[in-house]
Amino acid sequence: MARTVNEKQTDALSAILALAEEEKENRGLLYTPLEIAQQPQTWGSTCSICFSRSEEIIRFLNLPFDGKTRTFPRVILVGAGTSDYIGQSVQSVLARQWRCDVAAIPSTDLLTSMDDFIRADRPYLWISFSRSGDSPEAVAVVQSALARFPLVRHILITCNQQSRLAREFENNPRVFLLVLGDEVNDRGLAMTSSFSNMVVAGQSLAHLHSQELYCDILHRIRGAAADFMGRCSDLTAELAEQNFSKVCFLGTGPLKAVARESALKGLELTAGRLHGFWESYLGLRHGPLSAIDARTLVVGFISADQCARSYELDLLAELREKRLPGRIVTVYPFFTDGISISDDVISLNLEHVPDDYRPAIDVIFGQLFGLFASLCHGISPDHPSPNGAISRVVRPIKIYERHSSTWQHT
Repeated sequence: MARTVNEKQTDALSAILALAEEEKENRGLLYTPLEIAQQPQTWGSTCSICFSRSEEIIRFLNLPFDGKTRTFPRVILVGAGTSDYIGQSVQSVLARQWRCDVAAIPSTDLLTSMDDFIRADRPYLWISFSRSGDSPEAVAVVQSALARFPLVRHILITCNQQSRLAREFENNPRVFLLVLGDEVNDRGLAMTSSFSNMVVAGQSLAHLHSQELYCDILHRIRGAAADFMGRCSDLTAELAEQNFSKVCFLGTGPLKAVARESALKGLELTAGRLHGFWESYLGLRHGPLSAIDARTLVVGFISADQCARSYELDLLAELREKRLPGRIVTVYPFFTDGISISDDVISLNLEHVPDDYRPAIDVIFGQLFGLFASLCHGISPDHPSPNGAISRVVRPIKIYERHSSTWQHT
């Protein structure tokens, strides 16, 4: 029978936040723990920023939201790395609410192969996500699209008012700039509150014409997240101390994007010492299952949808039957007394909330596990790349322009 994780009076994250400022600075804990902890309280502000500009956004788009009057342009969600996973997290809710075709395409793919995805004779709406707004790919891909594809309009979402995205495109009539609060412009290397707040921004856009409905859902998620945070920090701190060499995150639909982001958090916050990978439940059976062994932690984000959940539980039962992973943890949407296929069950206590709205809360598990794994490996969570392999804003790269069938360096 699985262990159900209950709350303690003092949790592991609160203990870090209570440290003296000098100790936090010495251990690289000034930013990342606080940026994880602040998330539930910042989501309401992000939603307010988006809805306060809803009339401007609707006028800019000049698009139907009822799916009846005329064809809605194809929506492309653009970002690199974690910002790409934001797009993957909100793809389904935007498609469902706007009743249109939505695809998440990395800016890194668009920059190298834009003609494979975009046609000059079709209208598009690009929604780009970028924490710093200074990523060379983020800026270059918008520049290229504006120059080459006049039927593409852009909503740029960033957490940095002083970014290149804000400076260079704010006055372009085909661009709408949406800047979130400076408090979610994470100072730590790893994106945490910037990820979840840009997810909330994307969900808010999906509900421009149903704001009351979304505010009610977000209120419930914020309340659940505040409770989940403490229980989750205790469990992830314990798991990090067990020195797994690999962690595999599993998810379905928008929760697959959460699995992907969670795997990245474990990888980058430990400088690669913990190998994080991800898959869908059914996708794991087609090869990646071979990587699961006794030193692997498996974390399954369990769907609220009964049909999807049946597939998920069957896969976890197969892992248990084959005795492959060292430990299985499940994140459930609702309270359960435990299941035999999981060693630990932690619930969100969210009844009747579709998976579309869960990425911002579920990702907290991956963020906290990455934080505590970083500390267990002797890494600074705020600066987890001692050899300088990665940085908060990726280094500038050479940008090339396509001229007919040839490439030229500019």
